[in-house]
Amino acid sequence: MRPKVVIAETISQAGIDVLAEHCDVDIVTGLERDELLKRMSDANGLIVRSATKVDAELIESAPELLVVGRAGVGVDNIDLPAATAAGVLVVNAPQANVISAAEHTMALLLAQARNVAPADASLRAGRWDRTKYQGIELHGKTLGVIGLGRIGSLVAQRALSFGMRLVAFDPYVSSERARRLGVEVADNLDDLLARSDFITVHLPRTKETVGLIGRDNIAKMKDGVRIVNASRGGIVDEQALVEAVRSGKVAGAGLDVYDMEPLRDSPLLDLPEVVLTPHLGASTIEAQDKAGLDVAEAVGAALRGELVLSAVNVDLGRDVGDETREFLGVAEYLGAIFCRVAQGLPDRLVVRAEGRIAASPIRPLRLSALKGAFNVVSSAPVSFVNVEALADQSGLVIEEEASQESDEFVSLLRLSGEVGGRTVSIAGTIGRKGAHLVSIFGHDVELLMSRHMLLVRNADVPGVIGRVGTYLGQIGINIANMAVGQSPETGNAAMMGLSLDRALDEIQMGQFRSLDGVEEAQQVELPL
Repeated sequence: MRPKVVIAETISQAGIDVLAEHCDVDIVTGLERDELLKRMSDANGLIVRSATKVDAELIESAPELLVVGRAGVGVDNIDLPAATAAGVLVVNAPQANVISAAEHTMALLLAQARNVAPADASLRAGRWDRTKYQGIELHGKTLGVIGLGRIGSLVAQRALSFGMRLVAFDPYVSSERARRLGVEVADNLDDLLARSDFITVHLPRTKETVGLIGRDNIAKMKDGVRIVNASRGGIVDEQALVEAVRSGKVAGAGLDVYDMEPLRDSPLLDLPEVVLTPHLGASTIEAQDKAGLDVAEAVGAALRGELVLSAVNVDLGRDVGDETREFLGVAEYLGAIFCRVAQGLPDRLVVRAEGRIAASPIRPLRLSALKGAFNVVSSAPVSFVNVEALADQSGLVIEEEASQESDEFVSLLRLSGEVGGRTVSIAGTIGRKGAHLVSIFGHDVELLMSRHMLLVRNADVPGVIGRVGTYLGQIGINIANMAVGQSPETGNAAMMGLSLDRALDEIQMGQFRSLDGVEEAQQVELPL
């Protein structure tokens, strides 16, 4: 059955087309809230922009809801705690507007440095005030960038092309990365404030950042400083800015975001030194089209059960690398295989990354492994949002280990734990044809992971492989791939892994387990 996605606000046709390939799309833009709640009763996904309030009431009205997509960056209109409690993934389009926002920041920098807005108004009023609106150059000035994330980095690159000196403050950015961008890292925020001719803010709105550019910090700035904020309203204290502009401490400012939007009856409107725009940072044709496409792709991936790296309410750590992304499927498959062969969850599960993947955060791999495991052992709906809560409820302790050394593989992921007094350990990697199972119970195997897998512990004596093949042939099941491995410890037991074209039923599995030489057999179904 195809999942249903409700689109409550306008997105690009490209995004709608992407969803329509695999989902039933219900476009309800402009619908009254009561009607929207009714349409959500059987919805699996929801896409909004900023106008639709996704609160606890709406989430409760959609018992089948799995994912909410915000076609943009901010998620202020989405109740994240309510979504998380319901196991609903929230995704956005964090990359869609970065270029547009960076370009708008530069537009505000230039507009207030060259008095573009008041000069335009003066000329339209019939005056020719060339002397009154004399401006300043960006070249040779110091730009302080507070927040060197995606947008801040793009602004820095563009400012360099104007010949500006760059200094940044961001406790999460390494000095090496800043050096590659051509940016000097300030020792602290006070250092940046004291040195900058222009200051641009690129921060999220949090308890710590609200009012950051207020009276105290403005007092630490150079006289005649100019301030730009195109990130989030409230980070610049508007009343403090008004006072600083009137006193001459701040020579000019450019604002695109405000504490309360839309901006009404504000003293900012009376200051010609301040350039004001109505939250236009993401308002380009390109950004809007990309936001719709990006969020549609993210919603589609979430409905397919994939881990979406733009998830807002799942903590994936920082700087998830390409290698880790490639291993997400391997981790989920290993979690499912582990619980099948162990016939349950351990009290403690060790997730160990070896080789190249150990250089990136392990948390995404851990979440994927848990999702695969709980899809096997839990009857409750399992998502990346609620899987750690399920682990806590079951008493499962998860440990992470990392070693950038690996004997045989460029990258390897290993899961281990004790179930019923027996230690279970499995490992996988990515080979030329895809995900491979390479170790199980200490047996080295080389088995391409497939939808239908049969894992067999058998006596290491002649004839067992033949009996297995003969039986599967008799019941009409084809062996697509097969791998065998001898135990390095005992020498008298072997492991056999088979990829099949279909699964065995319960009666057939019972007969298979009774074959001479078969000591243990578990069937694994993977979501391939």
